[in-house]
Amino acid sequence: MTSELNPAIVTHPSGHDSLNLHASIDKTAFNPAADLPFELRISDFEHAMLDVYDFFADVNQLLSKKGLKRLDDMMRPAAMSGIISDMMTASLARFSRSLVENRHFNGHPDLIVRGRYANDAIASGADGIEIKSTRKAGGAVDTHGAREQWMCVFVYVVDNSTEPASERQPMRFTEVYLGKVRQDDFRRNARSSLGTRTATLHKQGIAKLRLNWIYRIGSARTSSSQSAKPRSTTKSKSSKA
Repeated sequence: MTSELNPAIVTHPSGHDSLNLHASIDKTAFNPAADLPFELRISDFEHAMLDVYDFFADVNQLLSKKGLKRLDDMMRPAAMSGIISDMMTASLARFSRSLVENRHFNGHPDLIVRGRYANDAIASGADGIEIKSTRKAGGAVDTHGAREQWMCVFVYVVDNSTEPASERQPMRFTEVYLGKVRQDDFRRNARSSLGTRTATLHKQGIAKLRLNWIYRIGSARTSSSQSAKPRSTTKSKSSKA
C-alpha cells in the first residue's frame, strides 16, 4: 500500500503510540500532465494539502491528550467541508506565484489573480479559481450559482466508524480536480420553500472536470478515469461553484 494509505503514527509524550493522527502525501498520485492555470504548480497543491494534514494532526493531538474526540469526529460534514475549503484557499494562496485570497466577503472566486482587482477584492470576478471540498467521491458538489469559472474540488475521506476510535485513520484527500466549466455544464437543483437554490455540475459537466485531475489515489484512479468520458449527446443547463 502507498504511504497515503498508511498515515504516520504520532507518538504522545507518554511514549505510547496513540491515535493515527497524521496522513501523508502519495507523490505518485499527482498528475504531471495536468493543465494548471495562473502559474500554479503541482508542488503548490502538495504543500497546501500537507498544511491541512499538519493542522488536523496538531489539533487532534491536543484533543486526544485531554481525552476528547478528534476534530474529524466532532464536526458535521458541511462544517468540515467549509473549513477545509477555507484552509485550502489560504494555503494555495500562500504557495501560489500569482493567486491571492479574494478579500471581498463571500466574493467569487475564492482565489483571484494578484493585482487584477482593486485591493485584491471583487464581489464577482472572472480571473481566478473557486475552491470546493466534499466527501462525495468523484467531486460532485453543490454550488450557489451556475457560471463560467475555473473550479477546483478537493475530495476527502473521514474515518468515523473504526472501533476502537483510537485506531481510526486521519482525514485524507483522495481526489483533486481542477477544470474550466461553463454555465451550461450545471443543472439547477430543486428547492424547497425553505431551501437555498443550488446548482451542481451535471453528468457531462462533472466528466469535464474529472478530465483534468490533479491527484487521485487508490480506487479513485480507476473509477474516475472510467466515468470521466463525456458523452456528446445531451446538454443540460445549470450553475456554479
